[in-house]
Amino acid sequence: MIIESVAYPRAGLVGNPSDGYHGKTISFTFSNYRASVLLYETPELEILSNSRDESKFKNIEDLSDDVLLNGYYGGIRLLKATIKVFRDYCKANGVKLDSRNFTLRYQTNIPSRVGLAGSSAIITACMRALMSFYGLRIPKPVQANLILSVENKELAIPAGLQDRVAQVYQGLVYMDFDREFMGSHGYGRYEYLPLKNLPPVYIAYRDEMSEGTEVFHNDIRGRYNRGEPDVLNAMRFWGELTDKVSVAIRDGKGHEELGLLLNSNFDKRKEIYQISKGNLEMVDAARSVGASAKFCGSGGAIVGTYKDEAMYQELSRVLSSLNISLFKPQFVEPLD
Repeated sequence: MIIESVAYPRAGLVGNPSDGYHGKTISFTFSNYRASVLLYETPELEILSNSRDESKFKNIEDLSDDVLLNGYYGGIRLLKATIKVFRDYCKANGVKLDSRNFTLRYQTNIPSRVGLAGSSAIITACMRALMSFYGLRIPKPVQANLILSVENKELAIPAGLQDRVAQVYQGLVYMDFDREFMGSHGYGRYEYLPLKNLPPVYIAYRDEMSEGTEVFHNDIRGRYNRGEPDVLNAMRFWGELTDKVSVAIRDGKGHEELGLLLNSNFDKRKEIYQISKGNLEMVDAARSVGASAKFCGSGGAIVGTYKDEAMYQELSRVLSSLNISLFKPQFVEPLD
C-alpha cells in the first residue's frame, strides 16, 4: 500500500497576525505549490531525507544560501514531531495502533520562509498520510490543533492556528479565535466564505526576504502579554477588520472596496512592527499601480486584489523589475 497525501500553502487575506492573540482572520489555500508525503509499509520505520535536509555543500556560500532558504533544520524534524504527536493523540484517546511500520518521505516546492505556511503544509500532509495508513478519522478542528502543537509544543516554533485551520479545511475560511469560545470548545469558530465572490487576487514573493516566523513574532508576544495598549488595540482592530471583509466578500464587493480594507491591515501592522526595507518596497511597488497589498503571513510574500488584466500586467512589469515573483493563485476548493 502506497499512500500519497498533499497539503497546500495558504495566504492570510486579512486579520493576521491576530490569530495567535484570540483575534479573527480569513485565509485561503492555493494549488500553485504544494507539499506532499509518500508513505508505504516497510519492515522498519524510516524517514527519508529531502534536498532541504542536506548536510553536504559545494562551499561556504552554498551552505549559507541553503540556511537562508531552508533554515537550519530542514523538514525531517517536522515529520518526526508529527509522528510523535499523532501517536500521543492516539494513546490519549484509547486508539490502539497496529504493529506495522512504514517509510515516509516528503517533497515540497512551496517557497520557503516567506510566510506561505510551508512548514505546516508538510506537517498537514504527514498527518493526513498517518490517518490514512491507520484508517483513523480525526475531526478537522482537532487536526488543526494537533498540527499547531507539533510546531508550538514539540518544536517551540511560535505560531498561531490560522495556517493549520486553512490547510486542514481548505477553501476560503473565516476564523474566529475568541478566547471564551476556545476555552469551552478547544477550538475556534470556523466557516467557509464563497470563493467565487472574491475579486481578482494576486500573490507575490521574494526569496531573498526569507525569514523564519520565530524572528518575525519575537517581540510582539511580550508586548501583548505586558498589555501594551498599541498592541492590544491593533489586535482588536484586525478582528473588527476581518468581520468587515467577511461582509464585503459575502456581498460580492470588488477590488476598490475590498482593497481598501486589505491595505488598512498592513498599514496598522506598520504602526507596531518593524518592517524591513525590502518588504516595504514590495508593498509600495504593488500599490503604485493601484493594487492592494498586505503580507500573506510573516513577511516575504504579499497578497492583494487588482482591478483587471491591464492592472495585473502593469503589476507584473513593476514587480519583475525588482526581481519579485508574481502569480495568480489557483484556489483550492473546501474539503468535505
